[in-house]
Formats: sequence, structure tokens, C-alpha cells
Amino acid sequence: MGKAYGFIEVEGVVAAVDALDIMCKTAEVEFATWERRLGGRLVTIVVTGEVAACTEAVENAVAKAIKKPVCHGVMPNPHEEIYRMVEVSSRRWKKLWAARQAREQAQPETDRDKRYLYTV
Repeated sequence: MGKAYGFIEVEGVVAAVDALDIMCKTAEVEFATWERRLGGRLVTIVVTGEVAACTEAVENAVAKAIKKPVCHGVMPNPHEEIYRMVEVSSRRWKKLWAARQAREQAQPETDRDKRYLYTV
């Protein structure tokens, strides 16, 4: 079978993380990227894998997620432009994540310890 993308859009980041957890535990899919819209009120999660795996993962997330998805779908054998779109999105998040990691590594240990003290 060919490669596919599975999409699920839910209201809220917590519900999106829950849906991603369900999808990854259900089938052999990998997290590809995510998008937040309307200040994080709408979150789209994209996973990748074989067509059957993406279909199973999305269907299970729709059935078991803590919030009913706004929309969902599976795109079997996507066009090369879709691959490019998903890659651009994931590169943006990878770049932001790397910058955040670099900032955290640059902070002295005492600053990091104080920050975690207040969040616990």
C-alpha cells in the first residue's frame, strides 16, 4: 500500500494531544505536524503512515477522543505538493522547537531551577 496522511481537527490543544495519543497507539502512524488556528481553539493534527494505518488511526480518534472532531480525513497517495505543504509546516515547528531548546540550554542552571520551582 502507499503512503497516506491522516488529518483530524479538534477544538483545543488538550483534545488535539488526546487525539494524537489515540492515533499513535492505535496504528503504525507517525506524527507529521500540527497547526493552530483561532488562538489555539482549532488544532489540526497530521499523521503519516500506510493508508490502512492512517484510516484506522483517524477512525479510532474520532470515536474515542475527549472532544468530537470538527472534521477529519485520510488522504491516500497525496500529490507531491501536499508533501511539500506538510514539510513546510513541520520545518516551521522544528525550527521553533530548536530555538526554544537553545534558549533553555543558554540559561544558567539556577534560572531554570527557579522556573520549575514555580510551575510545580
